[in-house]
Amino acid sequence: MTGHGLRGVAVPTTANPPERIILPDRETLSQEAARRFIALAQARDPFTVALSGGSTPRRLYQILAAMPGRVPWERVHVFWSDERCVPPDHPGSNYRMAREALLDHVPLPAKNVHRVRGEWAPEAAAQAYAVELEDFFGAPWPRFDLILLGLGGDGHTASLFPDSDTLHERERPIAAVTATYQARPAQRVTFTLPLINAARHVLFLVSGADKAGIVQRVLETAGEHYPASRVQPGAGTLTWLLDQAAAGQLDVPAQN
Repeated sequence: MTGHGLRGVAVPTTANPPERIILPDRETLSQEAARRFIALAQARDPFTVALSGGSTPRRLYQILAAMPGRVPWERVHVFWSDERCVPPDHPGSNYRMAREALLDHVPLPAKNVHRVRGEWAPEAAAQAYAVELEDFFGAPWPRFDLILLGLGGDGHTASLFPDSDTLHERERPIAAVTATYQARPAQRVTFTLPLINAARHVLFLVSGADKAGIVQRVLETAGEHYPASRVQPGAGTLTWLLDQAAAGQLDVPAQN
């Protein structure tokens, strides 16, 4: 596969200002995310997207599943921005969530699904995923058309957590990490920041009043402590889709 890879590490020195869009609730947020997904998928051949886990993107996947004819699924290639090291049928698997909410309901060819081998040992899974990405994109540093991300209450995104050595990774596009979040330790495989920041489009989906404080800190203090603050595509676009509850503590006006 050609035309999607990068020859070297894409570490931006400057980034386009992020777009912030506030929607009334999670449903309208999800509908807007679906509109953007469809528009990008129709414009690219192939269309490469990295999915995320969590409750907010689940609704997006359900919306896309309900209108399979709007997306040219035969040219869509699906990856994951991070994954827990669990079997693919495990309740904690991001792949399983996406499969149940979306992939089982659309005409996506099986060969176009590129999952992390979460059932493998973390380092082996990370290495194998890096090889698969390099084989597909034709370069060790892929450039995705779209990367979907969420935001944790501690400011993490994908499986990039505060104070993790992985935040400083510049040699590898994929890394294995061990992290504890909400008192649940887990081994994970994640995209690293240079890979995320090389994307053409990065889309954060954040909903709920419980995220309002961290949204304000990430977007308005831009502290380096928060991994999500370090997502700054150098030659792409960064969009935050927020519902009103999640945007409740922001001071800077946003587009609506």
